[in-house]
Amino acid sequence: MRYLLAIDQGTTSSRAIVFSADLTPVASAQKEFTQHFPAAGWVEHDVEEIWTGVLDVSREALAKAALEAKDVAAIGITNQRETTVVWDRTTGRALHKAIVWQDRRTAERCQALKAAGHEPLIAARTGLLLDPYFSATKIGFILDTVPGARERAQRGELAFGTIDSFLIWQFTGGKIHTTDATNAARTLLCNIHTGQWDDELLALFDIPKSMMPDIRDCASDFGTTLPEFFGAGIPLRGVAGDQQAATIGQACFEPGMMKSTYGTGCFALLNTGDTAIASSNRLLTTIAYQLDGKRTFALEGSIFVAGAAVQWLRDGLKLISQASETGPLADAADPAQSVYLVPAFVGLGAPHWDSAARGALFGLTRNTGPREFAKAALESVCYQTLDLMEAMRMDWGSPPASRSILRVDGGMAASDWTMQRLADLIDADVDRPMITETTALGAAYLAGLAVGLCPAPKEFMTSWRLDKRFSPQMPPAQRTVQIAGWRDAVRRTLTP
Repeated sequence: MRYLLAIDQGTTSSRAIVFSADLTPVASAQKEFTQHFPAAGWVEHDVEEIWTGVLDVSREALAKAALEAKDVAAIGITNQRETTVVWDRTTGRALHKAIVWQDRRTAERCQALKAAGHEPLIAARTGLLLDPYFSATKIGFILDTVPGARERAQRGELAFGTIDSFLIWQFTGGKIHTTDATNAARTLLCNIHTGQWDDELLALFDIPKSMMPDIRDCASDFGTTLPEFFGAGIPLRGVAGDQQAATIGQACFEPGMMKSTYGTGCFALLNTGDTAIASSNRLLTTIAYQLDGKRTFALEGSIFVAGAAVQWLRDGLKLISQASETGPLADAADPAQSVYLVPAFVGLGAPHWDSAARGALFGLTRNTGPREFAKAALESVCYQTLDLMEAMRMDWGSPPASRSILRVDGGMAASDWTMQRLADLIDADVDRPMITETTALGAAYLAGLAVGLCPAPKEFMTSWRLDKRFSPQMPPAQRTVQIAGWRDAVRRTLTP
């Protein structure tokens, strides 16, 4: 039997999972890495630490599975999107720490571009909004901040990439500078209708085209690892940004299917088929996946803080020692208290896109304690998902009954309390799959598809397995009152 190695390089940790040919998880390894916060609203990663961590967990997972390089048919990579790296083409060393997708330092630059009237063009070409979330203004910051960087970039000495590109470069010893369509679509520089870098947008953001990686299908040839890393070369054959990889892992291959992933942030994607729907509700239009040169599109809603709210309870407030404590605490919360957390720690994402908003707690009483804080943190994720789904329904139109199901995955999906409250608040069934590591599963599937080990998408859809369905149980009147309280809290948090 041949195996597949999935590398899931996330925002707070890197993991590697070995899958068998039938996509059953065999062994895994995970390693957290340092989060750097050099200023308020700034978030950075050391890409050298990420690279060594990825190598470590990949080797550890293979060792746990008692496998050698010859046993692995291919590697699939999925990654935190938008996080920006600029490196030296000769040395492979980054010029600056990676600027993370959560980082808000370029908010003023985005506002200036909006004021100059550029957002309509950008939205039409890229499907995105002018926001610090995306890569283009991050690249500009590095070029303008690191001495001599812009001149070096113009001489062709520097390379840009999202984390997938940087890992591929390292794995191949600098032979391959590439990315896939889903990561390219998150930069503000790719025309999602042509699937190519857009010369007018590159000029607008003042970024030399020589810095940009090649754009390839999600299941494609991304080179081969150097023999020194695993004892022999292993083909790199699958790449997708984390949310698109989760969409693939959830087998959302038909228009109207929707998934939501709960990691550091929360990201909901609705497959819209071969139609790129321009949102009227400040959602993103993006590439869900690209196979055999054919792009499939999606509407996406991005929430910046989901699991990060639980991390805040643990690391910031010291109210819990581990995330699993939040469900029992929330279940024991005082039902008479209506406490709302608007977790705008780094601004609010879709559908508000308010980069200046900051987090707030509402409804505190003298009796409010850790149980109510836990409940408010978990419910904040559910309310934000509701906002996304309502925006999607308005853009897409009301889905048929068979489509009014949300498939969920990611760390928070393991919490029965949170998933039940999610079903209650969105008033729809929530389906949790047997394999909740769908991001890694999607990466493994893409690699397996490229080497002929995995079946075509329609056949893969039949292999999706339900672990548990959560159906709405909350009385409609209670739901209405709670949602009204949330909407009021958000209104108070948004900047004038």
